[in-house]
Amino acid sequence: MKDPARRTTERVRSGCEIVLLNPNRYPESAARRLRPWLGALVADLAPAARSLGVRFISDREMRTSNRRFRGYDKTTDVLSFPGDEEHLGDVLVAVPVARRQAAAAGHGVDAEIKTLLLHGVLHCLGYDHETDRGEMARLERRLRRRWIHISIAKGSHG
Repeated sequence: MKDPARRTTERVRSGCEIVLLNPNRYPESAARRLRPWLGALVADLAPAARSLGVRFISDREMRTSNRRFRGYDKTTDVLSFPGDEEHLGDVLVAVPVARRQAAAAGHGVDAEIKTLLLHGVLHCLGYDHETDRGEMARLERRLRRRWIHISIAKGSHG
């Protein structure tokens, strides 16, 4: 029997399969709460997408992934791997980093995780804040107001 706390897969109303992996069983990453929101976000931003993978990981796992895939020996909050038109991609979210960032910003961890998921989805769609002269940052600020209902300081989540 599959452990629902570790892996959940479900097609949301849009027809997009959202795969959520939570091997560390972080309570903030509950699929029941996040999947409908994430499915609606993907349906709005990438209606042709048929799947998206998300894995909630530890600081150590994020550091290992950054070292392996980007050559950076550090922990970050989110890491994205763009896919194609049908498989939007895969997003890694470091939940301990999200907890610390939420506390520092004075908002809930739920809002921080949604912010990181939005950021990751935008990267999967091809946006790159490191090279685009602020286009991704402006779009992300508008989308945060619409989808998360918080305003986060300019320049965070980079």
